[in-house]
Amino acid sequence: MTAPTIPTPAVMAGPSRLAARPVAVASRPIQPQPQPHQPHQEPDKPDRTQAAEALDAPKLLAARRLAVTACPYLAVALHAIAVVPTYAVPTMGVDRHWRCYVNPAFVVAHSVRDLAGVWLHEVSHLVRDHHTRARRLTEASARHEAAGRPGSAALDPANPRREQVRLNIAMDLEINDDLLKSLTGPPGAEDSGPRLPDGALTPESLRVPERDLFEEYVHDVTPSMVADHWTDCGSGAHDGPAFWEDDAAGAHPLGDYEAAAIRISVRDAIAAGRGTAPAGWQRWAERYDRAPQDWRTLLGAAFRASLGAAAGAGDYTYRRPGRRTASLGGRLVLPSLRRPLPQVAVVIDTSRSVSDVNLGSALTEVAAITRAVGVTGRNVAVYTCDAAVATAQHVCRAEELTLIGGGGTDLRKGIRAAMARTPRPDVTVVLTDGGTPWPKEEPGCRVVAGLFASSRSLTYFDSDNNFVDCRPPQWIETVHLE
Repeated sequence: MTAPTIPTPAVMAGPSRLAARPVAVASRPIQPQPQPHQPHQEPDKPDRTQAAEALDAPKLLAARRLAVTACPYLAVALHAIAVVPTYAVPTMGVDRHWRCYVNPAFVVAHSVRDLAGVWLHEVSHLVRDHHTRARRLTEASARHEAAGRPGSAALDPANPRREQVRLNIAMDLEINDDLLKSLTGPPGAEDSGPRLPDGALTPESLRVPERDLFEEYVHDVTPSMVADHWTDCGSGAHDGPAFWEDDAAGAHPLGDYEAAAIRISVRDAIAAGRGTAPAGWQRWAERYDRAPQDWRTLLGAAFRASLGAAAGAGDYTYRRPGRRTASLGGRLVLPSLRRPLPQVAVVIDTSRSVSDVNLGSALTEVAAITRAVGVTGRNVAVYTCDAAVATAQHVCRAEELTLIGGGGTDLRKGIRAAMARTPRPDVTVVLTDGGTPWPKEEPGCRVVAGLFASSRSLTYFDSDNNFVDCRPPQWIETVHLE
Protein backbone atom coordinates (compact mmCIF):
# COMPACT_ATOMS: atom_id res chain seq x y z
CA MET A 1 0.00 0.00 0.00
CA THR A 2 1.37 3.35 -0.97
CA ALA A 3 1.79 5.82 1.86
CA PRO A 4 -0.26 9.05 1.53
CA THR A 5 1.64 11.98 0.10
CA ILE A 6 1.80 15.12 2.18
CA PRO A 7 1.76 18.18 -0.10
CA THR A 8 4.95 20.16 0.00
CA PRO A 9 4.94 23.79 1.04
CA ALA A 10 5.74 24.92 -2.50
CA VAL A 11 2.78 22.99 -3.89
CA MET A 12 0.37 24.34 -1.30
CA ALA A 13 1.62 27.88 -1.57
CA GLY A 14 1.42 28.28 -5.34
CA PRO A 15 3.58 30.25 -7.71
CA SER A 16 3.29 33.68 -6.07
CA ARG A 17 6.29 35.05 -4.26
CA LEU A 18 4.07 36.32 -1.47
CA ALA A 19 2.59 32.84 -1.07
CA ALA A 20 5.86 30.99 -0.63
CA ARG A 21 4.97 29.87 2.86
CA PRO A 22 4.77 26.34 4.21
CA VAL A 23 1.77 24.48 5.55
CA ALA A 24 1.40 24.57 9.32
CA VAL A 25 1.65 21.10 10.81
CA ALA A 26 1.10 20.26 14.47
CA SER A 27 1.98 17.04 16.30
CA ARG A 28 -0.91 16.37 18.62
CA PRO A 29 -3.23 13.36 18.95
CA ILE A 30 -6.22 13.41 16.65
CA GLN A 31 -9.45 14.65 18.22
CA PRO A 32 -13.10 14.10 17.23
CA GLN A 33 -14.34 16.55 14.61
CA PRO A 34 -16.60 19.26 16.10
CA GLN A 35 -20.08 19.69 14.67
CA PRO A 36 -21.04 22.88 12.84
CA HIS A 37 -23.17 25.52 14.56
CA GLN A 38 -21.90 24.57 18.02
CA PRO A 39 -19.38 27.32 18.74
CA HIS A 40 -19.56 26.84 22.49
CA GLN A 41 -17.54 23.64 22.17
CA GLU A 42 -13.82 24.15 22.50
CA PRO A 43 -12.06 20.94 21.57
CA ASP A 44 -8.31 20.72 21.54
CA LYS A 45 -6.45 21.32 18.29
CA PRO A 46 -6.53 18.14 16.23
CA ASP A 47 -3.58 16.36 14.80
CA ARG A 48 -2.69 18.42 11.75
CA THR A 49 -0.32 15.82 10.43
CA GLN A 50 -3.25 13.45 10.06
CA ALA A 51 -5.31 16.25 8.52
CA ALA A 52 -2.55 17.04 6.02
CA GLU A 53 -2.36 13.38 5.05
CA ALA A 54 -6.10 13.15 4.54
CA LEU A 55 -6.40 16.44 2.61
CA ASP A 56 -7.11 16.06 -1.09
CA ALA A 57 -4.57 18.72 -2.04
CA PRO A 58 -4.86 18.33 -5.85
CA LYS A 59 -8.61 18.89 -5.63
CA LEU A 60 -8.20 21.93 -3.38
CA LEU A 61 -5.54 23.44 -5.65
CA ALA A 62 -7.63 22.72 -8.74
CA ALA A 63 -10.43 24.68 -7.10
CA ARG A 64 -8.07 27.57 -6.47
CA ARG A 65 -6.98 27.43 -10.09
CA LEU A 66 -10.61 27.62 -11.17
CA ALA A 67 -11.15 30.61 -8.86
CA VAL A 68 -8.13 32.39 -10.34
CA THR A 69 -9.40 31.75 -13.86
CA ALA A 70 -12.85 33.16 -13.03
CA CYS A 71 -11.55 36.18 -11.09
CA PRO A 72 -8.00 36.93 -12.28
CA TYR A 73 -7.93 40.24 -10.41
CA LEU A 74 -7.82 38.16 -7.18
CA ALA A 75 -4.96 35.93 -8.34
CA VAL A 76 -2.26 37.47 -6.14
CA ALA A 77 -4.51 37.38 -3.09
CA LEU A 78 -5.55 33.77 -3.67
CA HIS A 79 -1.96 32.62 -4.04
CA ALA A 80 -0.91 34.56 -0.93
CA ILE A 81 -3.10 32.50 1.40
CA ALA A 82 -1.35 29.75 3.35
CA VAL A 83 -3.31 26.52 3.75
CA VAL A 84 -3.55 24.92 7.21
CA PRO A 85 -5.25 21.48 7.19
CA THR A 86 -7.16 20.82 10.40
CA TYR A 87 -10.18 18.92 11.59
CA ALA A 88 -11.05 21.62 14.12
CA VAL A 89 -12.66 23.99 11.63
CA PRO A 90 -16.07 22.79 10.40
CA THR A 91 -15.58 23.92 6.79
CA MET A 92 -13.05 26.56 5.75
CA GLY A 93 -12.08 29.75 7.53
CA VAL A 94 -9.42 32.43 7.53
CA ASP A 95 -7.62 34.33 10.24
CA ARG A 96 -6.34 37.87 10.17
CA HIS A 97 -2.85 36.63 9.23
CA TRP A 98 -3.99 35.31 5.82
CA ARG A 99 -4.08 31.62 6.78
CA CYS A 100 -6.89 29.45 5.48
CA TYR A 101 -7.89 26.53 7.74
CA VAL A 102 -9.35 23.64 5.74
CA ASN A 103 -11.21 20.58 6.95
CA PRO A 104 -10.29 17.58 4.72
CA ALA A 105 -13.80 16.16 5.09
CA PHE A 106 -15.25 19.38 3.69
CA VAL A 107 -12.99 19.11 0.64
CA VAL A 108 -14.10 15.53 0.03
CA ALA A 109 -17.79 16.39 0.38
CA HIS A 110 -17.86 19.24 -2.13
CA SER A 111 -17.13 19.61 -5.82
CA VAL A 112 -14.32 21.62 -7.34
CA ARG A 113 -16.81 24.31 -8.38
CA ASP A 114 -18.12 24.63 -4.81
CA LEU A 115 -14.61 24.79 -3.39
CA ALA A 116 -13.66 27.47 -5.91
CA GLY A 117 -16.63 29.52 -4.70
CA VAL A 118 -15.50 29.09 -1.10
CA TRP A 119 -11.95 30.17 -2.06
CA LEU A 120 -13.36 33.38 -3.54
CA HIS A 121 -15.57 33.91 -0.51
CA GLU A 122 -12.78 33.53 2.03
CA VAL A 123 -10.27 35.65 0.15
CA SER A 124 -12.89 38.39 -0.12
CA HIS A 125 -12.95 38.66 3.69
CA LEU A 126 -9.22 39.36 3.67
CA VAL A 127 -9.01 41.66 0.66
CA ARG A 128 -11.90 43.78 1.90
CA ASP A 129 -10.16 44.02 5.27
CA HIS A 130 -13.23 42.89 7.14
CA HIS A 131 -11.42 42.27 10.42
CA THR A 132 -10.12 45.86 10.62
CA ARG A 133 -13.51 47.31 9.73
CA ALA A 134 -15.18 45.03 12.29
CA ARG A 135 -12.79 46.25 14.98
CA ARG A 136 -13.58 49.88 14.16
CA LEU A 137 -17.32 49.24 14.25
CA THR A 138 -17.03 47.41 17.58
CA GLU A 139 -15.02 50.25 19.12
CA ALA A 140 -17.46 52.84 17.77
CA SER A 141 -20.38 50.90 19.27
CA ALA A 142 -18.65 50.79 22.64
CA ARG A 143 -18.21 54.59 22.56
CA HIS A 144 -21.67 55.26 21.13
CA GLU A 145 -23.42 56.25 24.35
CA ALA A 146 -20.48 58.16 25.81
CA ALA A 147 -20.16 60.20 22.62
CA GLY A 148 -23.85 61.18 22.80
CA ARG A 149 -24.70 59.73 19.42
CA PRO A 150 -28.42 59.49 18.62
CA GLY A 151 -30.18 56.15 18.27
CA SER A 152 -28.81 52.79 19.31
CA ALA A 153 -25.34 51.42 18.60
CA ALA A 154 -24.83 49.05 15.69
CA LEU A 155 -23.45 46.31 17.98
CA ASP A 156 -24.07 45.28 21.57
CA PRO A 157 -20.72 45.25 23.41
CA ALA A 158 -22.25 43.15 26.20
CA ASN A 159 -22.64 40.14 23.86
CA PRO A 160 -19.36 39.95 21.93
CA ARG A 161 -19.72 36.35 20.68
CA ARG A 162 -23.25 36.88 19.37
CA GLU A 163 -22.19 40.15 17.74
CA GLN A 164 -19.32 38.36 16.00
CA VAL A 165 -21.85 36.08 14.35
CA ARG A 166 -23.99 39.07 13.39
CA LEU A 167 -20.95 40.66 11.81
CA ASN A 168 -20.06 37.42 10.03
CA ILE A 169 -23.55 37.09 8.55
CA ALA A 170 -23.50 40.73 7.42
CA MET A 171 -20.07 40.23 5.83
CA ASP A 172 -21.24 37.10 4.03
CA LEU A 173 -24.12 39.11 2.58
CA GLU A 174 -21.73 41.83 1.41
CA ILE A 175 -19.57 39.25 -0.35
CA ASN A 176 -22.10 36.80 -1.73
CA ASP A 177 -24.38 39.27 -3.49
CA ASP A 178 -21.46 40.43 -5.64
CA LEU A 179 -19.98 36.95 -5.93
CA LEU A 180 -23.13 35.44 -7.36
CA LYS A 181 -23.46 38.20 -9.91
CA SER A 182 -19.90 37.80 -11.11
CA LEU A 183 -20.13 33.99 -11.29
CA THR A 184 -23.38 33.79 -13.20
CA GLY A 185 -22.86 33.01 -16.88
CA PRO A 186 -25.02 34.13 -19.79
CA PRO A 187 -28.48 32.53 -20.04
CA GLY A 188 -28.41 29.19 -21.87
CA ALA A 189 -24.64 28.75 -21.65
CA GLU A 190 -23.12 25.77 -19.88
CA ASP A 191 -21.88 26.98 -16.51
CA SER A 192 -18.67 25.32 -15.34
CA GLY A 193 -17.25 28.13 -13.23
CA PRO A 194 -17.16 28.58 -9.46
CA ARG A 195 -20.37 28.54 -7.50
CA LEU A 196 -21.34 28.87 -3.88
CA PRO A 197 -22.33 25.70 -1.98
CA ASP A 198 -25.95 25.09 -1.09
CA GLY A 199 -27.07 27.07 1.91
CA ALA A 200 -24.79 30.05 1.31
CA LEU A 201 -26.20 33.22 2.82
CA THR A 202 -27.47 35.80 0.36
CA PRO A 203 -29.75 38.82 0.71
CA GLU A 204 -32.39 36.86 -1.16
CA SER A 205 -32.21 33.82 1.13
CA LEU A 206 -32.53 36.02 4.25
CA ARG A 207 -35.10 38.30 2.60
CA VAL A 208 -33.20 41.52 3.25
CA PRO A 209 -32.63 44.32 0.74
CA GLU A 210 -29.34 44.43 -1.12
CA ARG A 211 -26.88 46.94 0.26
CA ASP A 212 -23.29 47.93 -0.32
CA LEU A 213 -21.28 47.32 2.87
CA PHE A 214 -21.61 44.98 5.82
CA GLU A 215 -21.88 48.03 8.09
CA GLU A 216 -25.27 48.57 6.41
CA TYR A 217 -26.26 44.89 6.36
CA VAL A 218 -25.63 44.46 10.09
CA HIS A 219 -28.74 46.48 10.91
CA ASP A 220 -30.83 43.92 8.98
CA VAL A 221 -29.47 40.87 10.81
CA THR A 222 -32.00 39.85 13.47
CA PRO A 223 -31.46 37.58 16.52
CA SER A 224 -33.43 34.81 14.82
CA MET A 225 -31.02 34.93 11.85
CA VAL A 226 -28.11 34.61 14.26
CA ALA A 227 -29.71 31.59 15.93
CA ASP A 228 -30.44 29.89 12.59
CA HIS A 229 -27.11 30.67 10.89
CA TRP A 230 -24.31 30.45 13.47
CA THR A 231 -21.47 31.01 11.02
CA ASP A 232 -17.79 31.47 11.80
CA CYS A 233 -15.36 32.40 9.03
CA GLY A 234 -12.62 33.17 11.55
CA SER A 235 -10.83 36.26 12.78
CA GLY A 236 -10.08 37.23 9.18
CA ALA A 237 -13.75 38.19 9.03
CA HIS A 238 -15.15 39.27 12.41
CA ASP A 239 -11.79 39.89 14.16
CA GLY A 240 -12.65 37.59 17.06
CA PRO A 241 -10.18 34.76 17.76
CA ALA A 242 -11.43 31.25 16.97
CA PHE A 243 -10.26 28.23 18.97
CA TRP A 244 -8.98 26.52 15.82
CA GLU A 245 -6.66 29.38 14.86
CA ASP A 246 -2.95 29.77 15.51
CA ASP A 247 -1.60 32.87 17.13
CA ALA A 248 0.48 35.51 15.37
CA ALA A 249 3.71 33.67 16.15
CA GLY A 250 2.79 30.40 14.45
CA ALA A 251 2.23 29.07 10.96
CA HIS A 252 4.05 31.85 9.12
CA PRO A 253 1.63 34.77 9.40
CA LEU A 254 1.38 37.48 6.79
CA GLY A 255 2.17 40.99 8.03
CA ASP A 256 0.09 44.13 7.68
CA TYR A 257 2.43 45.67 5.11
CA GLU A 258 2.34 42.57 2.92
CA ALA A 259 -1.45 42.49 3.20
CA ALA A 260 -1.63 46.14 2.14
CA ALA A 261 0.62 45.39 -0.86
CA ILE A 262 -1.72 42.58 -1.90
CA ARG A 263 -4.76 44.84 -1.68
CA ILE A 264 -3.00 47.44 -3.82
CA SER A 265 -2.25 44.72 -6.36
CA VAL A 266 -5.91 43.70 -6.44
CA ARG A 267 -6.97 47.32 -6.80
CA ASP A 268 -4.61 47.88 -9.70
CA ALA A 269 -5.75 44.65 -11.39
CA ILE A 270 -9.39 45.78 -11.21
CA ALA A 271 -8.47 49.24 -12.50
CA ALA A 272 -6.53 47.66 -15.38
CA GLY A 273 -9.55 45.60 -16.39
CA ARG A 274 -8.04 42.24 -15.54
CA GLY A 275 -11.19 40.14 -15.63
CA THR A 276 -14.74 41.35 -15.25
CA ALA A 277 -15.09 42.66 -11.73
CA PRO A 278 -18.64 43.17 -10.47
CA ALA A 279 -19.86 46.58 -9.38
CA GLY A 280 -19.18 45.89 -5.72
CA TRP A 281 -15.52 45.11 -6.35
CA GLN A 282 -15.18 48.20 -8.55
CA ARG A 283 -16.61 50.38 -5.79
CA TRP A 284 -14.16 48.79 -3.35
CA ALA A 285 -11.25 49.60 -5.68
CA GLU A 286 -12.38 53.20 -5.95
CA ARG A 287 -12.61 53.54 -2.18
CA TYR A 288 -9.35 51.79 -1.38
CA ASP A 289 -7.09 54.36 -3.00
CA ARG A 290 -8.95 57.23 -1.45
CA ALA A 291 -7.63 58.65 1.79
CA PRO A 292 -10.28 58.17 4.46
CA GLN A 293 -11.71 61.41 5.79
CA ASP A 294 -14.25 61.78 8.53
CA TRP A 295 -17.33 63.51 7.17
CA ARG A 296 -17.78 65.25 10.54
CA THR A 297 -14.45 66.99 10.06
CA LEU A 298 -15.36 68.03 6.51
CA LEU A 299 -18.81 69.26 7.48
CA GLY A 300 -17.42 71.14 10.46
CA ALA A 301 -14.72 72.80 8.34
CA ALA A 302 -17.22 73.92 5.70
CA PHE A 303 -19.63 75.21 8.32
CA ARG A 304 -17.00 77.08 10.31
CA ALA A 305 -15.64 78.70 7.16
CA SER A 306 -19.11 79.95 6.26
CA LEU A 307 -19.77 81.22 9.80
CA GLY A 308 -16.38 82.88 9.94
CA ALA A 309 -17.06 84.84 6.76
CA ALA A 310 -20.48 85.93 8.02
CA ALA A 311 -19.30 86.86 11.53
CA GLY A 312 -16.40 88.86 10.17
CA ALA A 313 -18.67 91.24 8.23
CA GLY A 314 -18.80 94.10 10.74
CA ASP A 315 -21.22 97.04 10.62
CA TYR A 316 -21.49 100.52 12.17
CA THR A 317 -23.98 101.34 14.93
CA TYR A 318 -24.86 104.48 16.90
CA ARG A 319 -26.13 102.46 19.90
CA ARG A 320 -22.70 102.89 21.43
CA PRO A 321 -20.49 105.93 20.54
CA GLY A 322 -17.14 105.25 18.99
CA ARG A 323 -13.96 105.58 21.11
CA ARG A 324 -12.83 108.70 19.20
CA THR A 325 -16.03 110.59 20.05
CA ALA A 326 -14.53 111.89 23.33
CA SER A 327 -11.55 113.41 21.48
CA LEU A 328 -13.93 115.61 19.49
CA GLY A 329 -15.23 117.35 22.63
CA GLY A 330 -18.81 116.16 22.18
CA ARG A 331 -19.31 118.22 19.02
CA LEU A 332 -19.69 115.09 16.88
CA VAL A 333 -20.81 111.55 17.71
CA LEU A 334 -19.03 108.83 15.78
CA PRO A 335 -20.53 105.34 15.34
CA SER A 336 -18.79 102.24 16.66
CA LEU A 337 -18.19 98.94 14.92
CA ARG A 338 -20.16 95.90 15.96
CA ARG A 339 -19.79 92.26 15.09
CA PRO A 340 -23.24 90.74 14.68
CA LEU A 341 -23.85 87.07 15.40
CA PRO A 342 -24.50 85.18 12.16
CA GLN A 343 -27.96 83.88 11.45
CA VAL A 344 -28.06 80.17 10.61
CA ALA A 345 -30.82 78.25 8.84
CA VAL A 346 -30.83 74.44 8.77
CA VAL A 347 -33.06 72.78 6.17
CA ILE A 348 -33.57 69.08 6.91
CA ASP A 349 -34.82 66.60 4.35
CA THR A 350 -37.50 64.57 6.16
CA SER A 351 -38.70 62.62 3.14
CA ARG A 352 -39.24 58.89 3.54
CA SER A 353 -35.94 58.04 1.81
CA VAL A 354 -33.80 59.54 4.61
CA SER A 355 -33.25 57.51 7.79
CA ASP A 356 -33.59 59.02 11.25
CA VAL A 357 -30.14 57.72 12.21
CA ASN A 358 -28.43 59.72 9.46
CA LEU A 359 -30.43 62.83 10.25
CA GLY A 360 -29.79 62.61 13.97
CA SER A 361 -26.05 62.10 13.54
CA ALA A 362 -25.60 65.02 11.15
CA LEU A 363 -27.84 67.34 13.15
CA THR A 364 -25.93 66.59 16.34
CA GLU A 365 -22.72 67.69 14.64
CA VAL A 366 -24.28 70.92 13.36
CA ALA A 367 -25.72 71.72 16.82
CA ALA A 368 -22.34 71.09 18.46
CA ILE A 369 -20.61 73.44 16.00
CA THR A 370 -23.13 76.24 16.47
CA ARG A 371 -22.78 76.03 20.25
CA ALA A 372 -19.00 76.07 19.94
CA VAL A 373 -19.04 79.34 17.97
CA GLY A 374 -21.73 80.91 20.18
CA VAL A 375 -24.64 80.81 17.76
CA THR A 376 -27.69 79.47 19.60
CA GLY A 377 -31.32 80.24 20.37
CA ARG A 378 -33.02 82.67 18.00
CA ASN A 379 -29.99 82.75 15.74
CA VAL A 380 -30.59 79.18 14.56
CA ALA A 381 -33.77 78.28 12.67
CA VAL A 382 -34.47 74.70 11.64
CA TYR A 383 -36.88 73.83 8.82
CA THR A 384 -38.09 70.28 8.25
CA CYS A 385 -39.04 69.79 4.64
CA ASP A 386 -40.22 66.99 2.36
CA ALA A 387 -42.58 68.05 -0.43
CA ALA A 388 -43.75 70.86 1.89
CA VAL A 389 -41.95 72.95 4.48
CA ALA A 390 -42.91 73.09 8.15
CA THR A 391 -42.71 76.07 10.50
CA ALA A 392 -39.26 77.15 11.63
CA GLN A 393 -38.06 75.75 14.97
CA HIS A 394 -35.52 77.41 17.25
CA VAL A 395 -33.65 74.68 19.06
CA CYS A 396 -30.27 74.34 20.72
CA ARG A 397 -30.17 70.55 21.02
CA ALA A 398 -30.99 67.81 18.55
CA GLU A 399 -33.32 66.19 21.10
CA GLU A 400 -35.57 69.27 21.05
CA LEU A 401 -36.24 69.01 17.32
CA THR A 402 -39.52 67.63 15.99
CA LEU A 403 -39.11 65.96 12.60
CA ILE A 404 -42.19 66.32 10.39
CA GLY A 405 -42.39 64.71 6.96
CA GLY A 406 -42.35 61.34 5.24
CA GLY A 407 -43.45 62.33 1.73
CA GLY A 408 -41.63 63.38 -1.44
CA THR A 409 -38.65 65.71 -1.71
CA ASP A 410 -38.41 69.35 -2.81
CA LEU A 411 -35.93 71.27 -0.70
CA ARG A 412 -36.25 74.36 -2.87
CA LYS A 413 -39.29 75.21 -0.75
CA GLY A 414 -37.27 74.87 2.44
CA ILE A 415 -34.47 77.10 1.17
CA ARG A 416 -37.03 79.63 -0.07
CA ALA A 417 -38.74 79.68 3.35
CA ALA A 418 -35.39 80.17 5.08
CA MET A 419 -34.53 83.16 2.88
CA ALA A 420 -37.94 84.74 3.55
CA ARG A 421 -37.21 84.91 7.28
CA THR A 422 -36.28 88.19 8.96
CA PRO A 423 -33.41 88.59 9.56
CA ARG A 424 -32.18 86.64 6.57
CA PRO A 425 -29.74 83.81 7.29
CA ASP A 426 -26.04 84.27 6.65
CA VAL A 427 -25.46 80.53 6.30
CA THR A 428 -27.91 77.83 5.23
CA VAL A 429 -27.09 74.17 5.94
CA VAL A 430 -29.04 71.59 3.93
CA LEU A 431 -29.05 67.95 5.08
CA THR A 432 -30.46 65.57 2.46
CA ASP A 433 -29.92 62.32 0.56
CA GLY A 434 -29.65 64.33 -2.65
CA GLY A 435 -32.87 63.27 -4.36
CA THR A 436 -34.17 66.82 -4.65
CA PRO A 437 -34.24 69.61 -7.25
CA TRP A 438 -31.97 72.55 -6.39
CA PRO A 439 -32.50 76.30 -6.87
CA LYS A 440 -31.18 77.57 -10.20
CA GLU A 441 -29.82 80.79 -8.69
CA GLU A 442 -27.94 81.59 -5.51
CA PRO A 443 -30.37 82.48 -2.72
CA GLY A 444 -28.23 85.34 -1.35
CA CYS A 445 -26.31 83.52 1.39
CA ARG A 446 -23.69 80.81 1.66
CA VAL A 447 -25.14 77.29 1.38
CA VAL A 448 -23.52 74.11 2.72
CA ALA A 449 -25.08 70.80 1.67
CA GLY A 450 -24.51 67.60 3.66
CA LEU A 451 -25.48 64.66 1.45
CA PHE A 452 -26.24 61.17 2.79
CA ALA A 453 -25.22 59.68 -0.54
CA SER A 454 -22.19 59.15 -2.74
CA SER A 455 -21.57 61.29 -5.81
CA ARG A 456 -22.14 58.21 -7.99
CA SER A 457 -25.74 57.79 -6.82
CA LEU A 458 -26.70 61.37 -7.73
CA THR A 459 -26.66 60.70 -11.48
CA TYR A 460 -28.62 57.89 -13.09
CA PHE A 461 -30.98 56.94 -15.90
CA ASP A 462 -34.65 56.61 -15.01
CA SER A 463 -37.06 53.97 -16.29
CA ASP A 464 -37.59 55.99 -19.51
CA ASN A 465 -33.81 56.11 -20.13
CA ASN A 466 -33.67 59.80 -19.30
CA PHE A 467 -30.50 61.09 -17.63
CA VAL A 468 -31.25 62.44 -14.14
CA ASP A 469 -28.69 64.71 -12.48
CA CYS A 470 -29.35 65.50 -8.80
CA ARG A 471 -25.90 66.95 -8.08
CA PRO A 472 -25.96 70.30 -6.26
CA PRO A 473 -24.87 73.34 -8.29
CA GLN A 474 -21.29 74.54 -7.97
CA TRP A 475 -22.14 77.48 -5.73
CA ILE A 476 -23.19 75.03 -2.99
CA GLU A 477 -20.36 73.67 -0.86
CA THR A 478 -21.01 69.94 -0.73
CA VAL A 479 -19.92 67.37 1.86
CA HIS A 480 -20.79 63.70 1.40
CA LEU A 481 -21.81 62.23 4.76
CA GLU A 482 -20.77 58.62 4.04
